[in-house]
Amino acid sequence: MDELTLKITGMSCGHCVGQVTKALTRLDGVQVHSVKVGEAIVVYDPREIVPTEIILAMNEAGYEAQLVRRVA
Repeated sequence: MDELTLKITGMSCGHCVGQVTKALTRLDGVQVHSVKVGEAIVVYDPREIVPTEIILAMNEAGYEAQLVRRVA
């Protein structure tokens, strides 16, 4: 399992945190470590999903995500 830290823009409240959490938990191979306004940290299985797919899911949920850190 690898860890990924994302900077997420467009989040401003608790509802946004919930929406991001929901979008992340729907992804196979992803476990949510923490989500707060502006940031998400997830653990993921690189055999099931790649970081670009996680970022795309955030974009599809209406938020802009950027990779801050990846720990393999």
